[in-house]
Amino acid sequence: MSEEILVNVTPPETRVAVIENGVVQEIIIERTQRKGLVGNIYKGKVCRVLPGMQAAFVDIGLERAAFLHASDISNGDSLNSDSDINTLVREGAEVIVQVVKDPLGTKGARLTTHISIPSRYLVFMPELANIGVSQKIEDETERNRLRDIVTGFVGDLSLSGNFIIRTAAEGVDEETLKSDIRFLTRLWHAIQDRLQTSPVRQLIHEDLPLYLRSLRDLITADVERLRIDSRESWQKLTQFAEKLIPDSPVKIEYYPGERPIFDLYGVEDEIQKALERKVVLKSGGYLIIDQTEAMTTIDVNTGAFVGHRNQEETIFKTNMEAAQAICRQLRLRNLGGIIIIDFIDMVEEEHKRQVLRALEKCLAHDHVKTHITEVSSLGLVEMTRKRTRESLEHILCEPCPCCGGRGSLKTAETTCYEIFREILREARQFDVESLLVLASQEVVDRLLDEESAALAELGSFIGKNIRLQAESLYSQEHYDVVLI
Repeated sequence: MSEEILVNVTPPETRVAVIENGVVQEIIIERTQRKGLVGNIYKGKVCRVLPGMQAAFVDIGLERAAFLHASDISNGDSLNSDSDINTLVREGAEVIVQVVKDPLGTKGARLTTHISIPSRYLVFMPELANIGVSQKIEDETERNRLRDIVTGFVGDLSLSGNFIIRTAAEGVDEETLKSDIRFLTRLWHAIQDRLQTSPVRQLIHEDLPLYLRSLRDLITADVERLRIDSRESWQKLTQFAEKLIPDSPVKIEYYPGERPIFDLYGVEDEIQKALERKVVLKSGGYLIIDQTEAMTTIDVNTGAFVGHRNQEETIFKTNMEAAQAICRQLRLRNLGGIIIIDFIDMVEEEHKRQVLRALEKCLAHDHVKTHITEVSSLGLVEMTRKRTRESLEHILCEPCPCCGGRGSLKTAETTCYEIFREILREARQFDVESLLVLASQEVVDRLLDEESAALAELGSFIGKNIRLQAESLYSQEHYDVVLI
């Protein structure tokens, strides 16, 4: 698999696209006025303790207080899964916290006191004291080699803290790993110095900007090059790479072309498609993706695909294609939390197993942690995908001002009947000569056409004149009845 990373930098926002075999797989957007907070370290103040929720709210200087659960509070060398929140923190206390989840919707940021600082090959966690290796490094000899290097060097320097060896460290030489350990140690000492002098509700350490994080977190053995369209950012990126990944085989190129960099692989078109509810499959089938407050649901349909053999084979092929498309859409749209997939019902158990395996295989390429359950008796697959930042839709869109995000409007017919009831209510309550109905053009047209007889009959019944006026700014379900 060949991969390429495209970085589009402008003053208001930075966008990163991950391209695999010429196909857009992931899009990350960071806006200057709404930067992501994940990885930032703050000196906060506990403003409220909630024993019933085993949690506390911490003021870290943001618009909304952030959320800290008891299970995310470190105590010596472990996390507390069962400890009482009252024994861990108290109201008014100062705490050093790190953001693990950005504010989402009406929810504040999610915090932990278990600090972790990532570099290219390692993650340093000062609260713990052991050496771990990423589970994605499967070769036992390589795991032992890496662990021995880090353990030996940490012992030589008499360092305290926990180092996790990242997947990217596979095959990396000893000196590079030692350089990473020195870098993380210096950074942690600098953070500790700032903690001593900074007041509460203060940002202590800010994670790297998106274009630098893309080099640190997205570069794998399959990535051939990273192309960026800002000369200034390219120079910073090159300097950062020389310091952080001096032996990286990845080419970092400045793209000076007149054609926008995101047009090279049709990224702009993919962004527009990723905001649509319907995803068309090559076979003729399609997916319907709906995001709600509680979960995301994905419905698989055969659509125009009728197959060539029998119904079961048609369903199986559609589900197999859908499994691959779903994995791509999860990354592309950055869908997280609980996800329910409604595959088309399959009769054969082997078909169910193959679809589930296809889903798991595709998700193995996802940078974000996922967990999948078995296919239920209803043909549903429940899964979770770790959510640390807003989905693409939530970053780029806002709820419709007409329907309030419901996705539907009352029909003109429904609004007409609501107006009739309101006219009756007003006529009985107030003694006036006439009433003026303000409504959208569609509703007024219907009142003058299909509902004209009913409107005339209503006017005769209440004995008052009813006038109509179209308002261009009114939506189809908005109206006013004015007394004259």
